Amino acid sequence: MRVVLLLIVVVVLIALLLPLLRRPMLRAQRAPARLDDELVKDPVCQTYVVRSRAVSRGGDGAPYFCSTDCARRYSG
Repeated sequence: MRVVLLLIVVVVLIALLLPLLRRPMLRAQRAPARLDDELVKDPVCQTYVVRSRAVSRGGDGAPYFCSTDCARRYSG
């Protein structure tokens, strides 16, 4: 009877401690945040958007937009 109780306690402890041990491993596997990505302001709705996800109309110096709808509404 003691052996069964001891096995149950060991299984419960492993079940509780295993997720705590996996968290540091998962954090190490994530890709680091891109530091060169900056926020740009949409001139239509005044929303800040990450440049890599923004919509652009044209080449260098062109404004960035949060969506194609805002890019379409832009007049200047």
